[in-house]
Amino acid sequence: MSEQATDDKAISEQAISEQAINEQPRRKWVPQVAPDGLLLVDKDQGFTSHNAVALCRRILQTKKVGHCGTLDPMATGMLLVVLGKATKLQDALMCEHKYYSATMKLGIETNSQDADGETVAEKSTEGVTEDAIRAAFEHYLGAFDQVPPMFSAVKINGVPCYKLARKGLEIERKARHVKVHSYEISRIDLEAAEVDFSIHTTKGFYVRTYAHDIGQMLGCGAHLTALRRTQSGQFDLSQAIDVPTLKACTPDELRARIIPMDELQRKIAAAAAADPTS
Repeated sequence: MSEQATDDKAISEQAISEQAINEQPRRKWVPQVAPDGLLLVDKDQGFTSHNAVALCRRILQTKKVGHCGTLDPMATGMLLVVLGKATKLQDALMCEHKYYSATMKLGIETNSQDADGETVAEKSTEGVTEDAIRAAFEHYLGAFDQVPPMFSAVKINGVPCYKLARKGLEIERKARHVKVHSYEISRIDLEAAEVDFSIHTTKGFYVRTYAHDIGQMLGCGAHLTALRRTQSGQFDLSQAIDVPTLKACTPDELRARIIPMDELQRKIAAAAAADPTS
């Protein structure tokens, strides 16, 4: 949900999947100096962003590991994992543009705005046309204000929204200024009430809220059923390690996959020079 587009339903990030982590053989913890750089992970559905960080910590036996922009458990795709001195570059990496592919289901709204949530409304999609769908997407092209979902890590008076949402509370959230640079609709199935699309956005963008808002504009409601982050800044999935391979990595194998600091800093500088205003 990430999803920043990222897409980041933190309620699901609170419980680390021990089964997912324990598939990597346990070794006696002997603290090591963290390598400095960036690891690109192609996250699986159900494998949380926290899982990826915990797994890297275990393999490399170091605690200086973090990630740049949470992906919802339902989402798959590009997750940036920073290690050592690269943890100081998190803000710069999170500021870069994101690219996603997604599927939305018309006619059903959920409390989380994606398929992991509970259904809160169902409406007929009869009368919804392909032209209306395309017009709704076009309406959200460019810059606009987006209100983050209640099931998110956004804090209100120091309390994450998801904790309030779990109590059934709906609190006013401050809108964020976001931008859709481009989008492409690849499939509209009126009978199945589904739309496949890809989107290029700025940081802090919630793709599930985007789907929800389009559903509101169409008058039938909608929620996100699939989300994949295909690119973050200059990094795409062709460079990423998948989760099964990550789980099987030895420390040396994992270190070999890390993008070193000098290369990482060059890429960040190049991205900033190419698009200083985002």
